Amino acid sequence: MSEQTLHITNGQNLTNYLQELNVEGLYLTWHEILCEGPTEAHIDSEVFITKRKAFLSEFYDIELDEHKFKSELEKLNATDTYSEIVLWFEYDLFCHINLMAVMSLIHQRDIKQPLYLVCSGRVKGEKNLKGLSELSSAQLLAHYDNKIELTDLDRDLAISLWRTYCGKDHNLFKPYITQKSSFKYLGACLKAHLKRFPDAKSGLSVLETNILKIIKNKDIKSRHHLLGYILNYQGYYGFGDLQYERMIEKLRLFYDETDDRVVLNRKGHEALLGSHNFSSEIKNNLTFGGVKRLDYQFNSEENKLIKTIINAN
Repeated sequence: MSEQTLHITNGQNLTNYLQELNVEGLYLTWHEILCEGPTEAHIDSEVFITKRKAFLSEFYDIELDEHKFKSELEKLNATDTYSEIVLWFEYDLFCHINLMAVMSLIHQRDIKQPLYLVCSGRVKGEKNLKGLSELSSAQLLAHYDNKIELTDLDRDLAISLWRTYCGKDHNLFKPYITQKSSFKYLGACLKAHLKRFPDAKSGLSVLETNILKIIKNKDIKSRHHLLGYILNYQGYYGFGDLQYERMIEKLRLFYDETDDRVVLNRKGHEALLGSHNFSSEIKNNLTFGGVKRLDYQFNSEENKLIKTIINAN
């Protein structure tokens, strides 16, 4: 059998786009949202699948298609037929955590083929950061032509980052923020991750604070209108509708809704002033990899996570 390229993409939209452009090779489409929920370092395991099934069902009422997940991973069994593996992931935290997981899985499978990265982000002549599916066909093919070959150090870095994410101490990410690698947006993503935890003063994450600021500063007509603003002004997070809809619902104690307006209430203004720590009232009890969100708070003065009082011992 002749050797071919294995493309691992960050979603079905991109897979479809690449196939429409006749980019040759076999495709493995990665569907997970590992930036949220508990994870397991060994991805190709029943423990990993059990954890993910339980999380997706409880938080998003999504049933993990176990057969589809396993059938996609089976494409890694035929690596002797691949000349190279190309990883298509974007500049944001959502994609970077998935990317680290995929690279760790490749290591777990002892796959030695050359690895290449196609990563979108800043594009010449464009004001905003761009996702891969947002690129024109010419831009996307140019990204492919300029793909980056990942080194052994890059592989080791990805494995370490995935293990850290699945572990109990996410302050261990801090030294990696300034480490040089082929992942040019990694530092920004790791900073963004640490700020997902409740702020030590207000109890709101950066994302939650930004949502309340949008409500305060914009003429918001509805939750759907609010969602549009959030998606356009989320920086390095790259989250989707489901994640933000859940967040908007969790923040409902801070705003009032009428038929045509969403406005901050008194508690919302207090939250933005940081006059009280609201983390226990928001009750956003997500797990990020191996760490429960409410067990830590982000101290902006020390630029690190600190254990909450209830988790201090």
